[in-house]
Amino acid sequence: MFSWLARIVSACLRPVRRYARMNKEDENGLDDECSTSEDALVWCRDLEKHSCGEFSFAVVQANEVIEDHSQVETGSDAVFVGIYDGHGGPDASRFINDHLFLHLIRIAQENGSISEDIIRNAVSATEDGFLTLVRRSYGIKPLIASIGSCCLVGVIRKGTLYIANLGDSRAVIGSICGSNKIIAEQLTREHNASKEDIRRELRSLHPEDSQIVVMKHGTWRVKGIIQVSRSIGDAYLKRPEFSLDPSFPRFHLPDPIRRPVLTAEPSICSRVLQPNDKFVIFASDGLWEHMTNQEAAEIVHNNPRTGIARRLLLAALNEAARKREMRYKDLQKVEKGIRRFFHDDITIVVVFFDHELQEKNVLVPEVSIKGFIDTVGPSNFRNLHEMQ
Repeated sequence: MFSWLARIVSACLRPVRRYARMNKEDENGLDDECSTSEDALVWCRDLEKHSCGEFSFAVVQANEVIEDHSQVETGSDAVFVGIYDGHGGPDASRFINDHLFLHLIRIAQENGSISEDIIRNAVSATEDGFLTLVRRSYGIKPLIASIGSCCLVGVIRKGTLYIANLGDSRAVIGSICGSNKIIAEQLTREHNASKEDIRRELRSLHPEDSQIVVMKHGTWRVKGIIQVSRSIGDAYLKRPEFSLDPSFPRFHLPDPIRRPVLTAEPSICSRVLQPNDKFVIFASDGLWEHMTNQEAAEIVHNNPRTGIARRLLLAALNEAARKREMRYKDLQKVEKGIRRFFHDDITIVVVFFDHELQEKNVLVPEVSIKGFIDTVGPSNFRNLHEMQ
């Protein structure tokens, strides 16, 4: 523990070097200052194709065990993006990564379509599956009841974008207005107790509970424990039978819950894409701690597509370093686990729309890419082209 603190203090107290920033760019269009060559915790796929455009994918690990899991699935006429920001451990986010898309495909095939309700039902089936896992594992691993995950899903099919969200990840669309300016529009609602409207919502849903939201350690938290109000998992805040033993003080509730404190009901929206809609940025909250929606959209709009998710990631890491009076090159030397004191795990997927491709039946491989764990294989998107 003492050596941990010594390394943190050493990193934080490094002198700030005054230097002239170079304008030279490497072959990927990324500034030398932003090179990831020394950062073993960064993973990326700089540019890949989907049925109506391209996408860029990047992840950085901060925790000792990465809690962000993610995937992109490409089909003959659709693309699926999933970002699952875990907390308390990786079990829930990993479970979602393995099951949600498969539930979506199964339910879509059973109903012959993709819709908001289909996505909602896929999220519900994933929640039920994880709570079943908790029930089976609780006797030997009680802390699994405290593990949960945010969940951000995007599906683009036949010119319509569907977004589902639980927690505080975010989807931002970039659209062109006059004079070739890019305008950022947030498509998701953040279910986080730091938001006044979420606190009002929780108080209205739990009028009998004066402690439903509590300011603790300078942050508003549900029951004084957790910031997000919607998630998959976190069984101890949803089912009385999973209330944790008092020997787990971090997750101990003074009184047993009578009904769920959190919910797994996603906020869902759909949008028919217009020619001026150019891209969507999907990212876990670690990105948005360091830049605004508009700043992110302008970075995407003003730079080449290749490596753009990595460029956004590195902009966030440079900002995280700057806040500690460091350079990113110094931050690269900080190990995982300790790195969490400087920034969160961050996942970013940027999906570009090439509207002219929608009518051309462009053939792209049906591929499944799992972020950071870097697995690539065939996607289960088959047969969706037969649906409405």
